[in-house]
Amino acid sequence: MSRQIIILAAGKGTRMNCDGPKVLQEVLGRPMIDYVLDSVEKTGLAVKPVVIIGFQGNKVRDQVGERAELVWQQNQFGTGHAVSCASEILRERNGDVLVLYGDTPLISPKTINNLFDIHGAEGSMITMMTTEVENFNDWRQGFYGFGRILRNGNNSISAIRELKDCSDEEKNIIELNPGYYCFNSEWLWKNIDLISNNNNQQQEYYLTDLVEMAVQQGRLINSLKIHPIECLGVNTVEQLKLVEDLLKQKMVKA
Repeated sequence: MSRQIIILAAGKGTRMNCDGPKVLQEVLGRPMIDYVLDSVEKTGLAVKPVVIIGFQGNKVRDQVGERAELVWQQNQFGTGHAVSCASEILRERNGDVLVLYGDTPLISPKTINNLFDIHGAEGSMITMMTTEVENFNDWRQGFYGFGRILRNGNNSISAIRELKDCSDEEKNIIELNPGYYCFNSEWLWKNIDLISNNNNQQQEYYLTDLVEMAVQQGRLINSLKIHPIECLGVNTVEQLKLVEDLLKQKMVKA
């Protein structure tokens, strides 16, 4: 069974006040997406990842080079729409599809392989990573914007609620969704176009809605809890500095 990876890299770094693509912002002198591509390469994946490009995509294309297949997302309508753009080249390939992000430079090869392994062993339609924080203070402030993991009475995942759609009670949930998913490819491509954009944000298509869809279908959903550090994305100058500091510590330990 083959393994495919999609890296979402179409966005603009609006909150970082940068003119170019966010994934090309440098972390310790290297574009963020290089760290993600390095981790994917170290997994020993048999095929190249698929990188979704959009805003100033030619610059991302030039940086990525031959390390990935490239797919254009001409209009940015959310994560669900971004993944659907990859269907044109992945729909005919069997196996598992894992979704990563080009602005999360601390994701490790071990975690990527662990998610694939758990997904394959359990026969799930979706296996997702989750993380948990004690609170949203200090360096954890950025996690407040993450979607919340909702579980039912059996402690199974029942839904993911984006912050803007959360009730006041749901905002207090500390198990969070970093957005890393592994999908059964056949199930993914059958259901990706059924996602609705009926939500409280900007009529975007949430990849998270596939979780709720799988629940309604009675499909198996598994999860892998990982350390918050691996979930850190870079959306602000402050988060960039935090990630750089953590990478420096990692280099010292190595």
